[in-house]
Amino acid sequence: MARKTVDVKYTQLFINNEFVDAVSGKKFATVNPATGSVIAEVSEGDKADVDKAVAAAKQAFKRGSKWRSMNASDRAQLINKLADLIERDAEYIATLETVDCGKTYSNALGEMYFCAGTLRYHAGWCDKITGDTIPTDGNFVTLTRKEPVGVVGQIIPWNYPFAMLVWKWAPALATGCTLILKPAEQTPLSALYAAALAKEAGFPPGVINVITGYGPTAGAAIVEHPDVRKIAFTGSTEIGHLIMQTAGRTNLKRVSLELGGKSPLVVFDDFDVKEAARIAHEAVFANHGQNCCAGSRTFVQAKIYDEFVKHAKQLALQRKVGDPFDSEMQQGPQIDELQFNKIQGYIESGKKEGAVLETGGEPQGKVGYFIKPTVFSNVTDDMKIAKEEIFGPVQSILKFETMDEVIERANNTKYGLAAGVLTKDIDKAMVFAQAVESGSVWVNCYDAISHQTPFGGFKESGIGRELGAEGIKEYLELKTITIKVPTRN
Repeated sequence: MARKTVDVKYTQLFINNEFVDAVSGKKFATVNPATGSVIAEVSEGDKADVDKAVAAAKQAFKRGSKWRSMNASDRAQLINKLADLIERDAEYIATLETVDCGKTYSNALGEMYFCAGTLRYHAGWCDKITGDTIPTDGNFVTLTRKEPVGVVGQIIPWNYPFAMLVWKWAPALATGCTLILKPAEQTPLSALYAAALAKEAGFPPGVINVITGYGPTAGAAIVEHPDVRKIAFTGSTEIGHLIMQTAGRTNLKRVSLELGGKSPLVVFDDFDVKEAARIAHEAVFANHGQNCCAGSRTFVQAKIYDEFVKHAKQLALQRKVGDPFDSEMQQGPQIDELQFNKIQGYIESGKKEGAVLETGGEPQGKVGYFIKPTVFSNVTDDMKIAKEEIFGPVQSILKFETMDEVIERANNTKYGLAAGVLTKDIDKAMVFAQAVESGSVWVNCYDAISHQTPFGGFKESGIGRELGAEGIKEYLELKTITIKVPTRN
């Protein structure tokens, strides 16, 4: 199986518009999950490097700096220029993504254009962030200003490395913040290339900084830093708890979190079974199952349950797994050995707890971290595979009878990121959509995310929102200014 290699151009930290070695001189390996081979050695940042990056970001945010003095429309031009450069180099960045995180090249390439669109959407906000005038009692004129929160720390996961970077950068830059971003240690390469593009686009020194390294060192140093005023994090619920605790015991920095999920997709018996199976299949297996809002609990009404399982099994058997650069492949490898073993553990627990393994459940090939698409039927709510986030290509199909029952079961989880419902009856759809506890609800579709619509979770799936107007608000402070009006004689 011939796999494409990539010429890695940047492996150092990016601080104050320069690529530099870590203060410690340490490096770590980033690995191709399709082969298990080392792609490159990358600088390993820690507290000393974070201190330098925060100092640069703080200087760039100072009153009177080039960035703070820049017209909003000029800031928009810089963001649009970055979008142009991403489109120019889309094939190269997609290759980096495929080699570094294993997603199929066709999907990675599509994500590049989605990312450019996300930047352009946010560029449009730059000169539209406005305050209000408020009629107050007394002889006063009161107005509000929306101002950038300041230096922000951003920590992103490995499942959508470039997309998550853009989701974080775009609102921060549109509002006029400065930032320090830490990519996941498994997937640092596209973030470093994005930093080079930001410099080429013309962003002033210190506005954008990228620190590669590990969570307990580099990530923790960002979260703990007293000059960082906000943390934006996408990742596990467990780390989200730690970030909240740290923010509370340091400088009460603002926090937005997009965390885990165990999202329900409910299929009623009035919906075409074959189409339902197709939608549910993509809801689970997209991005190799490594998706925070994956529809990983598939609830199917009893009347069509057996037929649905047959279609689901057939779709999984047909799904092509292999070389992510092969245009016929739909699924590449899992991110690393740790995740590979974790998924295999969940599959074993499903079998031991009595779920029926319809297909899959084993590795594919002897090289890389490939797992066959796996389908379980006869899954019950108390099983581990129905309760915990697997983050892999495993579909759990559960049976239900009534609307009230499925609503209660769908909500019986600590998570609340996303949900879906498939039905021809709009009344059923609206009852479910209003009753389910989740940040996004998709009706007769799944994972339909756009730049304009807010995304985030209820309960332990997170705090705050990304994208849309709500995502912009996460990076703004609201200031009230009240002016005494002189009285006339």
